[in-house]
Amino acid sequence: MDLAYLWFFIVGVFFVGYFVLDGFDFGVGMSLPFLGRDEVSRRQVINTIGPVWDLNETWVIVAGACLFAAFPEWYATLFSGFYLPLLLILLALILRGVSFEYRHQREGLAWKRGFDRMIVIGSVIPALLWGVAFGNIVQGVPIDADKNVTGSLLTLLNPYALCVGATTLLLFFLHGLYFVGLKADGTVKEEAHRLARRVALPTIAFAAATVVWTTVIAMDREAPALAAVIGCGVAAALALLGSAVANLRRRDGWAFALGAVTIVGAVLMLWFALFPYVMPSSTDPANSLTIENASSTDYTLGVMTWAAVIFLPGILAYQAWTYWVFRKRISRVQIEKADAAAAH
Repeated sequence: MDLAYLWFFIVGVFFVGYFVLDGFDFGVGMSLPFLGRDEVSRRQVINTIGPVWDLNETWVIVAGACLFAAFPEWYATLFSGFYLPLLLILLALILRGVSFEYRHQREGLAWKRGFDRMIVIGSVIPALLWGVAFGNIVQGVPIDADKNVTGSLLTLLNPYALCVGATTLLLFFLHGLYFVGLKADGTVKEEAHRLARRVALPTIAFAAATVVWTTVIAMDREAPALAAVIGCGVAAALALLGSAVANLRRRDGWAFALGAVTIVGAVLMLWFALFPYVMPSSTDPANSLTIENASSTDYTLGVMTWAAVIFLPGILAYQAWTYWVFRKRISRVQIEKADAAAAH
């Protein structure tokens, strides 16, 4: 396989990893107003992702770095044309990270509640805007002959992109609720189960609309990977239904695993719908960016391939070890005992 095509799918794998891992981080953050009835329960919710949220975010840094190195034309057009949405995502991620680190620095209720609201805002905005951004990339945006996006922010807020954004928002919310059910106990766990049952129906509705709409776009474009688009869409839909059933049967591990499969299938569906383009032009197909005309030289891609072969297994092993170390449930009793010990 040509290295440019290989790296197109490697970048896709990095985004899959990011959305699966940071996706449940976003969902946990969004669940805070619904599951955090008191300070102990709010800390219980936050502590489910406390040891791993910053590690999960590194996936988007790696994905962006690989995009820059492997497809500089794609990177330049994407970041210039999508500057405002990507800036909002960056600011939201900073807001969320600061909140995790600073909410426990003072004991005042107003102080903690303020940072809790920032965690929610910093989770909702990326969950929505990542979907909007990828929806526009798949559907196509106005690109001129100089490979510049000529539309405005309102151009990006079109019906299909907003549908994809609502789908990612709900999928991440549901994924986060499954994670809380897997990692917490007591009242928080029960509330996560109940809320997941209510969120499942609108998530299924928006996901179905996104799968059908994306398939229609791929058919109109005569996408060469149309069979893969349909297959990934169907797999994602079945996994989403399976996760809802597992949650009803209180099978936390299965619910979370099938929720992860749903996100994997959804992202791959969008990736195959895009292939062989990286940014289609909605005005003139001749201005579109493809895998071939947006990629780096073979030498650059070859060096990157060797670097990935050498370093990626170690990174994956380290992340797996981290999740293994912090695999235990977060108990309300543990937090209360820690508070009592600190008071003495």
